[in-house]
Amino acid sequence: MAIERRVKKIGTVVSDKMDKSVVVRVEKQFMHPLYKKVVRKHKKFMAHDEENNCHEGDIVEIRECAPHSRQKRWEIIRIVERSK
Repeated sequence: MAIERRVKKIGTVVSDKMDKSVVVRVEKQFMHPLYKKVVRKHKKFMAHDEENNCHEGDIVEIRECAPHSRQKRWEIIRIVERSK
């Protein structure tokens, strides 16, 4: 049984204007070490979308892959939830 070692993240598609590419915004929450307040940070990742299935507002799961281009190092695994 092979163990999948690639990093996976879940985020929201914020742009689908490119061909076979989307921009995914991944948000993380953590407790501030000094002030004990919940802090939210986000980061954007460019992901490869072969069939152009994803649209703006969709929640998707992405994983690391070999580089497709200068900025794309992630690919769409599945669409968790469609936008309305």
